[in-house]
Amino acid sequence: MADVSRLPAPISETYDWQLSGACRGTDPSLFFLPEAERGPRKARRERAAKAVCRTCPVIDQCAAFALSTREPYGVWGGLTPEDRELLLTGTRGLSAVPVA
Repeated sequence: MADVSRLPAPISETYDWQLSGACRGTDPSLFFLPEAERGPRKARRERAAKAVCRTCPVIDQCAAFALSTREPYGVWGGLTPEDRELLLTGTRGLSAVPVA
C-alpha cells in the first residue's frame, strides 16, 4: 500500500472555513491596504476590517491560517501583518493583540 501521509490535505477540507467568513462579499480592499497607505487612513481601514472580523464565526481558523502560512498581506482573523509579525516573533501573546 502506498504511503499517503506526505500528500497534501484535501483542498475542500482545508479551506472550507472560508465559506463561512464574515468578509465574504465584502470589498477586498477593506482588508488589503494599498502599499503606500499610511497614518490615519491606514488606521481607519484596519479598524474597519477588524470590526468585520469581530463578527466572524471563523475568526480563529482565519488567524491560524494566516499565522501558519506567514501571510504577509492583509487583515486575517482580526490580525494585521504587523500583529502577526509580533505573534510570530514571540514579542507578544495572542491575547495582547487588539482586534478593535
